[in-house]
Amino acid sequence: MPRDEHPRETADRTRLAPELAAATAVLADAGLASPRVDAELLAAHALGVSRGRLLIIDTMRAGELARFRALVAERARRIPLQHLLGTAAFRHLELAVGDGVFVPRPETELLAGWGIERTAPGATVVDLCSGSGAIALSVADESAASRVFAVERSPAALRWLRRNAENFPAVRVIEGDVTDSDLLSDLHGQVDVVLCNPPYVPDGTPVPPEVSDHDPAEAVFGGGDGLAVIRPVIALAARLLRPGGKLGIEHDDVHGAAVPGLLDADGRFIDVTAHEDLTGRPRYATACRR
Repeated sequence: MPRDEHPRETADRTRLAPELAAATAVLADAGLASPRVDAELLAAHALGVSRGRLLIIDTMRAGELARFRALVAERARRIPLQHLLGTAAFRHLELAVGDGVFVPRPETELLAGWGIERTAPGATVVDLCSGSGAIALSVADESAASRVFAVERSPAALRWLRRNAENFPAVRVIEGDVTDSDLLSDLHGQVDVVLCNPPYVPDGTPVPPEVSDHDPAEAVFGGGDGLAVIRPVIALAARLLRPGGKLGIEHDDVHGAAVPGLLDADGRFIDVTAHEDLTGRPRYATACRR
């Protein structure tokens, strides 16, 4: 018998629809951009089902209701949805995330997809500033790369990265700083694709509470102009890439001219191209190693 069809438990149940409506109102009052979606995802998490299963569930048990209301209260305090769920969706993956690691954003899926399309069978790929491993693991999941190096310097983020990479034998987790000129020195001139979603928000830029209070600042902010990490990333990528190798870097929407300009000025790249995200904002730049 389906879980929502136990007549003997009706006294212990509360109708789901009014609870979803009430939660949506609470989250809307808290200023969330998608209160209904968040409410449904939290309800599904409390019930232990997929969001799609909510369509055939009419009631919640007392324990489920208590969990749901607690989760809604936490979300109203702007605790990241992904922290409450314990995972973040990215392309075809569900990544474990929580305190100490940057929650991957949907716009980064575009950069990952660009890199995947340019990863030939047997290729060597490097993901710099890997964080949770979203880009590196997507490359390993969707391409026939033989080696994917996921580079991260933060001890807290590395714990999440290693956890997520456990079932991806092609991925090698490297503890390292992209400003270190000797990083991956044994791979200089041998890498086919370098991808990077670095910290790039200019210092002082207002950000939502989910970011300011929960994402690690070192994974968000990139110095006064937002380019403090991007500059050494470009130099490192030039050393790592073989001739004809590809580079993709995500950046802030104020960097639509700045990052392509840095790639042009470096002198070691050709075919520099600016790319927009799905909202039409500048989002990442790509180039080819001369």
